Amino acid sequence: MKKYIIYIAVLFAGFVIGGLYFANRTDDSAAHVHTDGSSEKQMWTCSMHPQIMQPEAGTCPICGMDLVPVISGQEGVSENQFKLTQNAMALANIETTVIGTDESGSGTLKVSGKITENEENIQVQVSYFSGRIEKLYINSTGITVKKGQLLATLYSPELISAQQELITAASLKESQPDLYRAVRNKLKLWKLTETQIEEIESTKEVREYLSIYATVAGTVVEKLVSQGDAVNNGMTMFKIADLNSVWAVFDIYEDQIDQVKEGQGIEVISNSFPNDPVKTTVSFIEPVLNSNSRTVKLRAILNNSARMFKPGMFVEGSLKRVTSSTDQKIMIPEGAVLWTGKRSVVYLKSDANQPIFEMKEVKLGSKFANKYEVLSGLKAGDEIVSHGTFTIDAAAQLQGKRSMMNQPESKKQEASSTLQRRDNVPESFKSSLKNVFETYLLMKDALVKDDQETVVVQSKSMLTELSKVSSDDLEDSISIESWEKIKNNMEIEAGKISATNSLEQQRSHFKDLSNYTTNAVQIFGVGQEVYHQYCPMADNDKGAYWLSDSENVLNPYFGNAMLACGLVKQVIEK
Repeated sequence: MKKYIIYIAVLFAGFVIGGLYFANRTDDSAAHVHTDGSSEKQMWTCSMHPQIMQPEAGTCPICGMDLVPVISGQEGVSENQFKLTQNAMALANIETTVIGTDESGSGTLKVSGKITENEENIQVQVSYFSGRIEKLYINSTGITVKKGQLLATLYSPELISAQQELITAASLKESQPDLYRAVRNKLKLWKLTETQIEEIESTKEVREYLSIYATVAGTVVEKLVSQGDAVNNGMTMFKIADLNSVWAVFDIYEDQIDQVKEGQGIEVISNSFPNDPVKTTVSFIEPVLNSNSRTVKLRAILNNSARMFKPGMFVEGSLKRVTSSTDQKIMIPEGAVLWTGKRSVVYLKSDANQPIFEMKEVKLGSKFANKYEVLSGLKAGDEIVSHGTFTIDAAAQLQGKRSMMNQPESKKQEASSTLQRRDNVPESFKSSLKNVFETYLLMKDALVKDDQETVVVQSKSMLTELSKVSSDDLEDSISIESWEKIKNNMEIEAGKISATNSLEQQRSHFKDLSNYTTNAVQIFGVGQEVYHQYCPMADNDKGAYWLSDSENVLNPYFGNAMLACGLVKQVIEK
């Protein structure tokens, strides 16, 4: 009996020890699992603002959108690829396009230019005798004059002598008719009217002051004399243009020359009448290339009887490209391209069945309408991101993949060499460019404050400052060519802004102006650090950049509505 009691006691002790042992193992296991869970704690971010990182779900403090989980690891993708969830794709409104070949003959070439006077219709009003202007009746340019209109009153000693000769010859016209006719014709050659000559002859009075009448009609485009000036025989007093027809003069770049020809149809649109395109034909293409801007001038004659076009006005032209009918090119949407200094990149969807993407560097050719020609980097049938490209780029940055701002070492070295080349830009050029940049900043500040009137003022100031920046200060042909292209585009966009008081249109043109200004600052520098800032929600969620001299984000595309929406994408060094 005693033996059974001992067995029972040993068995009980075993249960107790075993229970304690396995309980400790369970606690250890639980503790281990808990530790693992904390090391892989889920983080949440905003698909539109990837700089936002929070340890729990919620809404974005910038735009109020629901946060999405950060993907911590991905399987089945290569080193440079990354994968998005279907939820993130939907929230960011990402769209893709399968690219193909485009018949070049059906493409449209967009060109920019200005209205100028039709040189064939410019005439000059000259002085036909020497004298001094006692009274000037045309005191400014822009005045319309009619043929025979009084222009000025002159005092002329030689005209006084000619009047005396006429009075003397008139008394001898019966005996010496040849002398009489010669004196009379002399006054006619000096453009005295028949009425003036007969009045002198009948009254036999010499007039000290004689009136000058217009021998041409049109609009005064240049006034070359002032009251009190002495004039000589044949001296130009006014340039007068007939503005019933004007020229639209466009810049055609070197790589576009083979796509245009004389007689080709062109449609011209002005900022003032965007809904009234005028159809005409190309009348002339300059035979000599401008070695500084690498462009030739294309000219079209416009009927301007309704006075729609004013000399100096910016216009855009659209014409169908002239190339071989067998020539096919790969075209991609403008919104698919991201620019990083010299590089242009797109995001390629690597898998047709899954949202897997990778960045591809492409070489672009000419721009036609809203598409770019692809020279290398893509092939027909590739699927690329056409909307939401900046969001895709932000996702790539978030996952440490190649992106616009996350460059391989070789590209960083390329950027470094760009800064070294910038050191060779003369200070005089940088100083002039900085004046342009300062007007840009004032324009940006006005958009932040929703002040469209100041925006117009500063856009006109930018045009003035741009005219003072001379490529003659630059030393190499590559820099000169780059600046001329950038300057031309900046002038066009600043001109568009100055021509409208619509805040929405001003912001739309400011986006393009910002891109060109960024190119100028990156290539040439302005002697200070510049912050390249970005809002993914601007331009109907297409995203837009701008420049600032401060790290503090003040959004010019939304103003007070979303003042702090945006982030610093890059600091452009001095």
